[in-house]
Amino acid sequence: MHYDIAFVGLGSIGTRHLRNVCALLDKWNDTYTIDLYRSSIGKPMPDDIACLVSNEYLFSAELPAQVNYDIVFVTNPTALHYDTLLKFKDNTKSFFIEKPIFNTTEVDTDIWDKLKDVTCYVACPLRYNPVLQYIKKNVQLKKVISARAISSSYLPDWRPGQDYRVSYSAHRDMGGGVGIDLIHEWDYLTMFFGVPEMCYSIQDKISPLEIDSDDIAIYIAKTRSTTVELHLDYFGRKSIRTLDLFLSEDTLHCDILNGSVEYMSSGEILNFNGDRNAFQLLEIEHFFDIINHKIENDSTAEHAFAVLKLAKGEL
Repeated sequence: MHYDIAFVGLGSIGTRHLRNVCALLDKWNDTYTIDLYRSSIGKPMPDDIACLVSNEYLFSAELPAQVNYDIVFVTNPTALHYDTLLKFKDNTKSFFIEKPIFNTTEVDTDIWDKLKDVTCYVACPLRYNPVLQYIKKNVQLKKVISARAISSSYLPDWRPGQDYRVSYSAHRDMGGGVGIDLIHEWDYLTMFFGVPEMCYSIQDKISPLEIDSDDIAIYIAKTRSTTVELHLDYFGRKSIRTLDLFLSEDTLHCDILNGSVEYMSSGEILNFNGDRNAFQLLEIEHFFDIINHKIENDSTAEHAFAVLKLAKGEL
């Protein structure tokens, strides 16, 4: 099979996705062409990426005549996602959209009608983490009385070699803020328990970090069967990413970052191997199964928008 693909934006995540797409299609002996749309033409690219790109275009320019893609990967800054979808909607069969879908919920919701004939998948790679996959397959989630999750890390350590103060995470108007930057947590929590019926949150800037976006977001929510507590921050000096599940017969402590699940009553500990790129590669394969009509789309744009509203405290 042959795929005509476009990437809009080539930051660190776009570069990772491009490498993974090519590795997967090479493994399948499929062919592809890749066009690249960027804010400025001629920015240096790694040699292994440059050799994969067929054409490079300026994002702000008109699309080339009669261009038509099987897939457009939307990996530019979040604040540009809305305009990117509108720009390419008539020139592609499907979108792979980096999370979060938008940086604001104040958008014209007519966009869903405009995208109704295009498959829109919103990235959620943490779903493919082996710890969360184990929970999904082996825990009776309807029996979870309460869930407590935390994701805490130090923003200046996120992107080695880059001043954190100039990253999009540091700026509210670029789509930064810990609530939507770490929207992975709400994505997997809604996958497990559904969208809450009620939710209360505190979102603020409280640390000495030199940013204008929120560096803490704390939520308390309730679904039909489960209460949920979620803590997110940019200032934790030791990275933590955990989920505690409280059932009537046991409590599970799930360390997503370090790959373990502990059954607290018995003391049994299960350990899982897997790095970040391994589960991001699984997501790319999952996406191709969706666009090839092998499975249903389980991360639609509409769901991602509902999760965005939840993350921003607008439920």
